[in-house]
Amino acid sequence: MGQGLYTKMIQVASRALQIPIDKIHINETSSNTVPNAISTGGSSGTELFGGAVLNACEIIRERIDPFMRQNPSGSWEDWVESAYLDRVSLSATGFYVPEGSEGYDFDTHTGNPYTYHTFGAACSHVEVDCITGNHVILRTDIMMDVGKSLNPTIDIGQIEGAFVQGCGLVTLEELRYTADGFLCTRHTGNYKIPGVSDVPVEFNVALLRNSENPRAVYSSKAIGEPPLLLASTVFFAIKNAIGAAREQEGVSGSFQFDSPATVENILLACPSTLLPSTAGSRAS
Repeated sequence: MGQGLYTKMIQVASRALQIPIDKIHINETSSNTVPNAISTGGSSGTELFGGAVLNACEIIRERIDPFMRQNPSGSWEDWVESAYLDRVSLSATGFYVPEGSEGYDFDTHTGNPYTYHTFGAACSHVEVDCITGNHVILRTDIMMDVGKSLNPTIDIGQIEGAFVQGCGLVTLEELRYTADGFLCTRHTGNYKIPGVSDVPVEFNVALLRNSENPRAVYSSKAIGEPPLLLASTVFFAIKNAIGAAREQEGVSGSFQFDSPATVENILLACPSTLLPSTAGSRAS
């Protein structure tokens, strides 16, 4: 999935069973092992699968605990062998449903689709070229509340990736239609996604410390999609810069500036007095 999901599941199992991660192997999910797995929308993969892995590991650990107490100096292999010889089941199926997630009724507008929320704050500093319409993200600072992160390295990578993807949403990916309503920008042959040059020159991401979330596995929080919304700071920073340029040229008052902040939209919003004169450029 590209979310470090397997790595996090190995960590959950390692912590639950109290064994090194090199003793744990993970396979891809399939319907012959989990016939009713739920989708992973809303960045919920770690929470849903992590809860199921934890549930299964706790069942196995409960079965092995008597052998661990009988031989406290033994190894994991010793305890597993003793359980096997004693005809104890060493496999378990885990299942997890978030507590309190009774769902949301869109007809009556009642219910609770989520058991908690993921929070974040960001600040972006941009430079806009009113001659070319280009912009550069000079710096972005992000603070994200992900509870007690299962893997800070993975989570920070998810935050960075989601933010840059959001930058594409608010600065590049403009939907263009023909007169009869056909969507022209249907794939990356018609528009460009963010590249290396679109990443903030200085990019700082920090995780909120001492954050608790008792409603998810090991007090963690879902992460992946939420930071995308923080890219709105880039859009509004661009608009703020254009507003400053307009004020310098004596153009005051509010102005319409729609997302995405493409080169064309930036040029149209910038004061015309800053554009180079085209007088005499036409050949006779």
